Amino acid sequence: MASYQEITANGLWKNNPALVQLLGLCPLLAVTGSVVNALGLGLATMLVLIGSNVAVSLIRKAVSDAVKLPAFVMIIAAFTTCTELLMQAFTYELYQILGIFIPLIVTNCSILGRADAFACKNPLLPSAIDGFMMGLGFLLVLVAIGTLREILGAGTLFDNMHLLFGENAKNWTIHIFGENYKGFLVAVLPPGAFLIAGLLIAIKNMVDTQIKKQTEKNAVKAEKGSKRVRTTGQVA
Repeated sequence: MASYQEITANGLWKNNPALVQLLGLCPLLAVTGSVVNALGLGLATMLVLIGSNVAVSLIRKAVSDAVKLPAFVMIIAAFTTCTELLMQAFTYELYQILGIFIPLIVTNCSILGRADAFACKNPLLPSAIDGFMMGLGFLLVLVAIGTLREILGAGTLFDNMHLLFGENAKNWTIHIFGENYKGFLVAVLPPGAFLIAGLLIAIKNMVDTQIKKQTEKNAVKAEKGSKRVRTTGQVA
């Protein structure tokens, strides 16, 4: 079983669903026109990931391989429906904006992938943490893309946050470039989503390359600094 540190590193960086596995790209690119949209979908996906991982871990010994995948899909669909009903009850306007992408969480391959690759093979707590970290990694990428697109496209940040956090969040809007900013249209269109997502993937790959080079450099230094001592003859 992987350690909690490894689970955290995999979810947030090494095996990030959006930047490494490249799963869930349809909602990732479609609804990240603003921070509130990205945050809403990210939180919904995280809830489904945690719930499905926990449920799959609990039944992992009672379900045969023949019906394993259909059972996982039913579990994911049930948690997606619960999340959808919660959004209809408490964040109805945001639910309408996100539209079909909430029920489409069922088809997100990263959720089914974690259920099959991790939750069905590990106990309850590690599975819950894995779901949380994978969901958090996906959420952070969504918010990063939404932040850049909102700033470049509309010149604002945290606009319409009242759709998620209530009336008290109406004053959270920050005008980065002033209220007369005309906006950069490409950023809010689908090509802008592809460009920003590609930029984030490129930055991650650059960071990974630098970390790998530094690790190899440190290993070479350690090897050069070490000395072999050979004892010959008899020791009295």
